[in-house]
Amino acid sequence: MNAAKLPYETGVAFSADGTPIGYRRLGAGPGLIVISGGYLAAQHYMRLAGALADAFTVYVPDRRGRGASGPPGDRFGMGRECEDVAALLAESSAEFLFGHSSGGLIALQAGRTLPQVSKLAVFEPPLSEDGSISSAWIGEFDRQVARGRPAAALAAFLQADHLVPALWPRPLLVGMLALYLRWEKRRVEPPDAPIESLIPLQRLDGLLVAEMDSSQRCMAGMTAEVLLLGGEKSPRFLREIMDALHDTLPRSQRIELPRTGHEGPLSAGQPELVAQALRTFFADA
Repeated sequence: MNAAKLPYETGVAFSADGTPIGYRRLGAGPGLIVISGGYLAAQHYMRLAGALADAFTVYVPDRRGRGASGPPGDRFGMGRECEDVAALLAESSAEFLFGHSSGGLIALQAGRTLPQVSKLAVFEPPLSEDGSISSAWIGEFDRQVARGRPAAALAAFLQADHLVPALWPRPLLVGMLALYLRWEKRRVEPPDAPIESLIPLQRLDGLLVAEMDSSQRCMAGMTAEVLLLGGEKSPRFLREIMDALHDTLPRSQRIELPRTGHEGPLSAGQPELVAQALRTFFADA
């Protein structure tokens, strides 16, 4: 079934500061919350949710600033994101989390601080160590957003974080992204939002990466069991982060998926392959 046509119910949980966190719910079984990365929202994980729905009740929230949820607020940070997760856990009675990219950072911190989480899985969280992942791109990113150039803003982030080949010239990358954003904008239908409108949110996830810098050693106190997922086609620095986390976490499994890159969990990636690993891990609870 087309991911965009998957039937789902909607709901809302209210975070500690009163911010509404909207979510999509589908399936039946133990509760599993899917936390999106960067400039992404619930809409981008519906194929993954559909592949899990026969075994789990899957909750796919729109993080703050996205879709059906309220604004980030003046005191945005990891604390707020974890409060949102806590509200979703209370709403759903779920015990399982899955986070992709910067959503994986949120899942790790939530798993470390929220006792309701019994098991969690992450796909390549950008956990910086001693500034290994720079946030210096945010200034250029903000300037391009202010100029109404979302493709140039996204290119600044992608190149700074080494998520595209280093040899690609900036003008070529910007042109390719601009073409994609125009194409995607024509295809998206409400209640989904075009990626172009979500790109400015990436700066907030850059701030989360900076806030979580050098917190790897804190993960040694994690009591929840953790599945560390990655792709064999992903950038080397992300694979090295996963290896370091595997050495630090007291109870972890490490799986590298073949033919998969950082976009693996997305509807445009290989979500069925990711779902297979998640089903096995969470089914062993």
